Amino acid sequence: MSIEERVEQVVLHPTCSSRQLELDADLKRISEAVAENVHIPEGWGCCAFAGDRGMLYAELTASATRAEAAEVMMIGASAHVSCNRTCELGMSRATGEEYRHVLELLDSATARR
Repeated sequence: MSIEERVEQVVLHPTCSSRQLELDADLKRISEAVAENVHIPEGWGCCAFAGDRGMLYAELTASATRAEAAEVMMIGASAHVSCNRTCELGMSRATGEEYRHVLELLDSATARR
C-alpha cells in the first residue's frame, strides 16, 4: 500500500485517552503520512463529551471546546481528525467541521495494489 493523495492541512484533536496512553505522537505521525501540514490546536483540551454526556448536555461540550473551536475555524484545514467517535461528534458540533477517525483518513488516502 502507498499514500496516493495527501491533504494540504489536517487538524488533529488528541483525546483524553490518547494523551493518557501516550499515543499522541503516533497519531501525529499517522496524520503526517496523509497531510502536508498537521496542526494540533494550542487551545486543545478535553471535549467534555464524556462518553454519552455530550448527547444529553450539549452545553458541556460547547463550553469545553470554545477556545479550540475558535482556533480550528481560523485554520481552515481541509480535514479534521481524532481517534474517538464521541470526541469526533463533539468536535464536529463545536466547529461545524466533519471530524473523522485518523485511520479513516489514512484509508481514504491509501492506494491498494
